[in-house]
Amino acid sequence: MDTLIHSSDSITVRRISVSDMDNNVYLLTARKSGAQLLIDAADDLPAIQALLAESAADSAVPPKLELIATTHQHWDHVRALPALVEATGARTAAGTDDAPELPVPADVLLKQGDVQAFDGFEVTAVHLRGHTPGSIALVYQDPEGPAHIFSGDSLFPGGVGNTQKDASRFEQLITDVSERLFDVYPDNTVVHPGHGKPTTLGAERPHLQEWRARGW
Repeated sequence: MDTLIHSSDSITVRRISVSDMDNNVYLLTARKSGAQLLIDAADDLPAIQALLAESAADSAVPPKLELIATTHQHWDHVRALPALVEATGARTAAGTDDAPELPVPADVLLKQGDVQAFDGFEVTAVHLRGHTPGSIALVYQDPEGPAHIFSGDSLFPGGVGNTQKDASRFEQLITDVSERLFDVYPDNTVVHPGHGKPTTLGAERPHLQEWRARGW
């Protein structure tokens, strides 16, 4: 299986799906420095280690996993996190309000607008409240093309994340997604969700009012 989903002069992005829940694990690698960010160590440590090994071809120097970011606290997104931290020694990051629920301490607490800089790229945290209190998306702005949003379980093709039929949580999530993603980034922005296939903001934008009206 080809794991490479994006390649530019600056970075590569690789993705694998793990577990019977089709969890996406994303790996960003800086071309020149080999600095790496992994998003959601969801499950299957051997598969993640194989992904890391495959990324050795993506940089001019041997890559190094510097940070493991978790988009939110739910168990299916963190099952391989303790073992991956132990195996790699990488630092960890999560949204401030979800971090206490993770199985390992978070070295970096992310709030709305926080930027994590690596040698060769940076990502910006977007706090999207509703699916969980501390859910975050991570946004990479490619200097050569569209932005890439790693949205966790807050935004999918066809709607926002599950808010368990809680009207106030849904209202918070649809508002955050609208104001902090759709109002900020253009239509060609690629959305990489926590499960399933990618989409673009342009493909989903016409349906925002429909989602709000249906309440999920």
